[in-house]
Amino acid sequence: MEKTAYQHMMDQELYDVNDEKLTADREKARIICDKMAALPITAKKEATELAKQLVGTSGDKITIMPRFICDYGYNIHVGDNFFANYDCILLDTCPITIGKNALLAPRVQIYAAGHPYNVEARTSWLGNGKPVTIGDNYWIGGNSIIVPGVTLGSNVIVGAGSVVTKSFGDNVVIAGDPARIVHHLDDEGNVID
Repeated sequence: MEKTAYQHMMDQELYDVNDEKLTADREKARIICDKMAALPITAKKEATELAKQLVGTSGDKITIMPRFICDYGYNIHVGDNFFANYDCILLDTCPITIGKNALLAPRVQIYAAGHPYNVEARTSWLGNGKPVTIGDNYWIGGNSIIVPGVTLGSNVIVGAGSVVTKSFGDNVVIAGDPARIVHHLDDEGNVID
């Protein structure tokens, strides 16, 4: 039996971006994102319920401020105490897995989606991607970008405006374009260098 575009996407292979099922899945996610954006600020319970409908799995406490945008939602997995501030974008062609105690500042962008380098494949609307994995107890500063395939350990702080193009381990502050280590932290988050 031939693989579906969805199976190709999940296997990190080239897939047809315009596949009927994937297009419908993106539209379903957009409808939920639109509903979340339309809620009054006082509708916290309804916002949490919609957020839990949108993502694949989540911990108990999840807060997503408007205007949140994602591709599918079902490839986003977050732990307890997840907070995404205004205007975050998580393109979840492949899984985006985030641990507990997460803070995303405004306009954070996490991309698990991409396109091939080959011109013919790219102009034929083929997509690809790589998972993004982030540990526990982290904070990503505003306007930061994390590209496909990046893994960040636990207790990581990403400085505002950073572009994270490679993986980093635990207990670091990274910043810049491209991001680099600017401080090491102890397990409680205190700067040790």
